[in-house]
Amino acid sequence: MKKRYIDILQVTHIRGPGMWTYTPVLEALIDIGELEDFPSNTLPGFYERLSDWLPGLIEHRCSYGVRGGFLRRLREGTWAGHILEHVTLELQALAGMPDGFGKAREISERGVYKVVVTCWHEKVTVPALYAARDLIMAAIEDRPFDVSATVDKLKDLADDHCLGPSTGCIVEAAQEERKIPAIRLNDGNLVQLGYGSRQKRIWTAETDLTSAIAEGISRDKDLTKQLLQTVGVPVPEGRLVADADDAWAAAEEVGLPVVVKPYDGNHGRGVFTNLMTREQVARAFEVAAGEGSGVIVERFVLGNEHRLLIVGGKLAAAARGELAWVVGDGVNTIEALIESQLNSDPRRGRTEDAPLNPVRIDSAARIELANQGFEPESVPPAGTRVLIQRNGNVAIDCTAQVHPSVAAAASLAARTVGLDIAGVDLVAEDISRPLAEQGGAIVEVNAGPGLLMHLKPAEGQAQPVGRAIADHLFPEGQTGRIPLIGITGRRGATAIARLVERLLRLAGHRTGLACAEGLFLGDRQLEQRDCTDFESGRRLLVNRAVDAAVIEHTARTIATEGLSYDRCAVGVVTSVELADALPERDLRELDQVYDLLRSQVDVVLADGASVLNAADPMVVRMASLSDGEVIFYAANPTLPAIDGHRARGGRSVHTRDGLIVLATGSEESILTSLASVPALREHDEPRRLEAVLAAVATAWSLGLPVEMLRAALETLEADAFGRTAEPTAVLADEPAAHANPLHA
Repeated sequence: MKKRYIDILQVTHIRGPGMWTYTPVLEALIDIGELEDFPSNTLPGFYERLSDWLPGLIEHRCSYGVRGGFLRRLREGTWAGHILEHVTLELQALAGMPDGFGKAREISERGVYKVVVTCWHEKVTVPALYAARDLIMAAIEDRPFDVSATVDKLKDLADDHCLGPSTGCIVEAAQEERKIPAIRLNDGNLVQLGYGSRQKRIWTAETDLTSAIAEGISRDKDLTKQLLQTVGVPVPEGRLVADADDAWAAAEEVGLPVVVKPYDGNHGRGVFTNLMTREQVARAFEVAAGEGSGVIVERFVLGNEHRLLIVGGKLAAAARGELAWVVGDGVNTIEALIESQLNSDPRRGRTEDAPLNPVRIDSAARIELANQGFEPESVPPAGTRVLIQRNGNVAIDCTAQVHPSVAAAASLAARTVGLDIAGVDLVAEDISRPLAEQGGAIVEVNAGPGLLMHLKPAEGQAQPVGRAIADHLFPEGQTGRIPLIGITGRRGATAIARLVERLLRLAGHRTGLACAEGLFLGDRQLEQRDCTDFESGRRLLVNRAVDAAVIEHTARTIATEGLSYDRCAVGVVTSVELADALPERDLRELDQVYDLLRSQVDVVLADGASVLNAADPMVVRMASLSDGEVIFYAANPTLPAIDGHRARGGRSVHTRDGLIVLATGSEESILTSLASVPALREHDEPRRLEAVLAAVATAWSLGLPVEMLRAALETLEADAFGRTAEPTAVLADEPAAHANPLHA
């Protein structure tokens, strides 16, 4: 029996471009029951409760296209499926996720909808969807709902499962600004940028260009300093010490005050600065020894700590630190003053979004306080400034102030260690002056530097460090893309895929093929099954040995998983047939199949091509959707689609008088005769000829030499088509669902 409730019947994670949009989405099939008879304007107090709980909904523009558009729809009356879409997106936004895409469409069964929302990570979006349902029902039924606790849980999930800010900024710059594809390779921050043999990998701010030897050198602070000294980079005098007595001897050698630190530590742990006494040095030695496998004592350099980010030998960003002080009031202890004057700063926090860390009284702070005659429990006189911390607060952007000679010294330090991306720590009183003038020095060179201080500085301008790293990995003109051919349609798609792969291989490419007959690397078959699924295509794209990929996807794959790539060089559509309908997903009409398969054309790159069957009127309709060139193929050269296309200067591949013809506008050239193609001599099956024409059009669009194509066809045997060119059977094993498709 129907009831006033939102039942979530089925959730499908569409991981690649599909019938809704280019980005991954969550497609939820929901039943709103009796709520179909109760739009939002008939629910007393619902508007007020929902807008009060989620004030950010004012930013949802909805169909009106203006700020407040969704709230207007809510006040006028809209249905629970539409509301679920917007509340899910808002909860994701509150959890720190980027803005996203959303749609809600009723299917053929009354009260049943498809709700589609951008899915940045399934383990965040699914809980957000269910939480949105619960929130909406609480608002309808006038029950309490803890929005803050819900958002906190979603934030925790996002922190656990989504990319960190450093990795995320690189991926965003690569995808959004450079249009370089990205594939996440694990549950952490290992990401592939680019496809196949042109890929690069990043792991936070390390890349596959980052040498393991260089990383090892950077962890060895003493070795790093020795190497920097050899090339004339200013470093503080000092040495590796054996014990506390040796540490004091080294301190006397370089002169007080000194710094004591682990020689292979990181993140500032166990670093003690401005040490003046033997007792302080001894205490610092004991702590530093526990943070690494050795201890260094070196001259204390007067000035502020700075972090310079070097990417590909160039300065990408710089941040300055400031000393952490409190001012006594004659009443509160230093511990209390730290909480009220420092840790109350909203910029301080323990999450990755906070540019400043909370100040805590550690061993280094205790030594600093002791130098001033205080303990943490001391109550300093009113107006007395007390220094708490010298490092750990590097978050003030100073990129524009860096002197060219300082940038050059930092770049030389990174090159000397061997790091393509490095965080160079230096101490100087004024970063706008040469180091030699002020006794400044480079104190560390770090691999895998954090980027947050440059992305969200406590003061100053954020720097585009993600773009700098993307540009370093992919210089101007490089996109990380390989020739990628996507093929869909029921009519002969597998035979076309086999032929295209063969032509690419003959042209010298190391090929990968995923089709209904299996998964192939060159002439080696890895899987003998239907490999038109999402994962099979992805296996080719992450393989460094693949120079060109041919991937066949069926209507079912596009509907349930999405395309396994973001864009392609060539998109081939062979037919739009009712046999490709998916009744169990409520995709029943020919127009719905068209809206599904058009995804193949939607993802063609602007410098690519859509290869379309001119004999299928529904396929011909897709020509206007292509961002790239359109090449028609058909055995019949007099089809209206070909005539009109050629009249506009377009290209086509067709037959005439027993010849295969390449046409550009009014000009024609003969590729070869049908009689010269062995695979066609004893077979008059139209699909074999169509497959040859489509494969030739695809190869021609990729710029393969015509002479090579001719030679390939004239030696083409029947086995090049694979086992069969017949369509793959459609399975009906999923519950019904349907949406009116809309492409981004």
